[in-house]
Amino acid sequence: MKQLSRLQSVLFMVGGALMVIGAGCFVFMFQQQIFCWVFLLGAVLFAVMQMMQTYEGKSFIVRRLKKMLTLADILFILAGMLMLNDVYGIFRPLFSNILDYVNYMYNKWVVMLLVAALLEMYAMHRISSELKKEEGGSR
Repeated sequence: MKQLSRLQSVLFMVGGALMVIGAGCFVFMFQQQIFCWVFLLGAVLFAVMQMMQTYEGKSFIVRRLKKMLTLADILFILAGMLMLNDVYGIFRPLFSNILDYVNYMYNKWVVMLLVAALLEMYAMHRISSELKKEEGGSR
């Protein structure tokens, strides 16, 4: 795996911290109008930095897992957008019925965040073990 520079690593960590702070404050209804933006900014920072960390090897398994990480990054950003929707109702005009809007959009950021977090944890664990196997086999 290509290593991130020192600045990129800091931005990656800051993005993760902003996601945690944003989601935590949003859940506890503390300044939701601000912390939905904090989460979205953190998700974008986290996703961009993770996508910059490329894999230059030949392992099909690691390439597939890297694609799973990209999907998780997209889901993190979508979760942030759905948080914005919960606060500002930006997708409300797309629905003719308020019940449909509530059923399909309201608080669905939690599902996106859960799926993204599970994908992220699984893929990172597997990538780590696959890279260790790769290192052990090349010696």
